[in-house]
Amino acid sequence: MKPLRVNTTYIDKEYRHDLAVLSSHVSEAHAKIKNKTGAGSDFLGWYDLPIKLEASLLERIVKTAERLRKLDVLLVIGIGGSYLGAKAVIEGLNGYFEKSQCEIIFVGHQLSSSYMVELKTYLKDKNFGINVISKSGTTTEPAIAFRVFKQLLEEQVGKKEAKQRIVATTDGARGALRSLADQEGYETFDIADDIGGRYSVLTAVGLLPMAVANVDIYSFVQGMKEAYKAYNIDGHPEVYEYVKARHSLYQKGKKIEIFVYYEPALYFTAEWWKQLFGESEGKDGKGLFVASLGFTTDLHSMGQYIQDGERHLFETVIAIKEPVHDIKIESDRDNLDGLNYLQGLSVNTVNHQAMLGTLLAHSDGGVPSIVIELEKLDAYHLGYLMYFYELSCGISGYVLGVNPFDQPGVEAYKKNMFALLEKPGFEALTETLKKRLK
Repeated sequence: MKPLRVNTTYIDKEYRHDLAVLSSHVSEAHAKIKNKTGAGSDFLGWYDLPIKLEASLLERIVKTAERLRKLDVLLVIGIGGSYLGAKAVIEGLNGYFEKSQCEIIFVGHQLSSSYMVELKTYLKDKNFGINVISKSGTTTEPAIAFRVFKQLLEEQVGKKEAKQRIVATTDGARGALRSLADQEGYETFDIADDIGGRYSVLTAVGLLPMAVANVDIYSFVQGMKEAYKAYNIDGHPEVYEYVKARHSLYQKGKKIEIFVYYEPALYFTAEWWKQLFGESEGKDGKGLFVASLGFTTDLHSMGQYIQDGERHLFETVIAIKEPVHDIKIESDRDNLDGLNYLQGLSVNTVNHQAMLGTLLAHSDGGVPSIVIELEKLDAYHLGYLMYFYELSCGISGYVLGVNPFDQPGVEAYKKNMFALLEKPGFEALTETLKKRLK
């Protein structure tokens, strides 16, 4: 039984006639990844990482996690790929109300002063540590957060003890954070030069916070390893089917892809997916706009638009076949809510029928759906799914004709922000922008 299947039966025939042509483009794009001959090929370290990951690194991550887990709170400071992968897995697997021994709190992924002040207050009586994640150490959002909370930690426990509670995941040889870590004697984990942030979930960037949160990282790695083998050695077609389907839809005017989940635990998996595809494909005036919705909740807010609005979107639906927990609906004597017809059914059965009904309704309304069927939601299957998406994204970017491993557009807002903050070296741009804002 395959851990993951791609179901395209909810896509009408009008979108299928060019799939044969796309097949050759997809296989050529895959070859560029395998042979490292495409644009951005110096950032393909993630591709075969599942079979190259060293056991000694995993052992060190687990050992460090055991030490950090004794704290009340671990602050994970990072932005983009430096936090989304870990948060996706932790939120996806650790239950809705269960608390791990060490609470994981993410910071440095936005610039809200209110969030920082309230977090400082929350940490006042907590034993906390920091895992700061940044290749350079100078990215504005995490750098500000690290400065604030490093100072707080030193005030609470002293500089000597603070050094033992800070772990830096950063460049192996250079950068501001590497220099500081070497100077202060922080424990460090390296970020490889050939792995970009959004593809870094299988590195210490993702694995260390996951391990602190009691995620079975060995099962997660195994899931990624099995997906690597399935799609690069055994030739399972799921990645190709997904890439072909979304490109066929894109070419025929479907410009928005909505990631749909029926299990709220997948909220941050959707956020991770949005960064992966949005940052990889949205360039050179090309690319699908990627969004996400949680059903059935959002059927009561966005459902009307999806059913009857402009016909420029399609859905990719994640269907979890076996829920982590289930509960049966019991009979009620008065039946005032009229639900006794559901007596004996499980809530998951109702959720599944809601999904099928929605797929049919949206198909009738002109919204095609690609269904990604995942056997269950555990560390192994989530690792499998994430590798499926990483490989799909790399191949898809090449089919689209862009470099899926750079992000030149991200720098535009940074230059303007630096200029408006009057950072040295931006004087000319500062004057230009200030005139525009008058």
